[in-house]
Amino acid sequence: MSLTKSSLLIVLILVIDQVSKVYVKTHFALNDGFVVFDWFKILFVENDGMAWGTKISDLIPIITDQSAKLFLTLFRIIAVFGIGIWLGNSIKNGKTSLLIIAISLILAGALGNIIDSVFYGIIFNDSHGQIATFLPEGGGYSSLFHGKVVDMLYFPIWKGAFPYWMPFVGGEMFTFFNPVFNIADMAISTGIGMLIFFNKAAFRES
Repeated sequence: MSLTKSSLLIVLILVIDQVSKVYVKTHFALNDGFVVFDWFKILFVENDGMAWGTKISDLIPIITDQSAKLFLTLFRIIAVFGIGIWLGNSIKNGKTSLLIIAISLILAGALGNIIDSVFYGIIFNDSHGQIATFLPEGGGYSSLFHGKVVDMLYFPIWKGAFPYWMPFVGGEMFTFFNPVFNIADMAISTGIGMLIFFNKAAFRES
């Protein structure tokens, strides 16, 4: 697979990801949305941390939320450089198309979420109780590198209660699938899934 095709795939995912995020950010207040199907909703939430909203400051209490956010954003940027080098070397060395597509998906998704983390704090105002404005006169809701990732895809496929015989959670309500995510997250998950489930095919010598 050529660098051109890989780049086109990355750009396509980035465009879809950012268009969807900007649309949601500028058309819905936080926690608003609409029902597409009973099992699929558009629900605008913002993620200030890692997967499922986990923050580094939750794991290491001595770190402030601001410092944790900056560390996470910088880590993501460094990781993207590493993934980019991996992709470049894979294309240069003629690795399989499956591997290159998987890395391209992961890179595109990581870039999509980095754009939110780096820039959204300065180009949008707050979404609490209002619809955000792009490039507001009063400035954004945060500073550079402290933006929140926009999520909107919600699949509450089934709601029910854990059986009463289960320890600790018996009788408690739960939703499957509960996390809210975005196009970038889908790209990353798909790329990682390809590497896990098609490992031998991806890493074989082409």
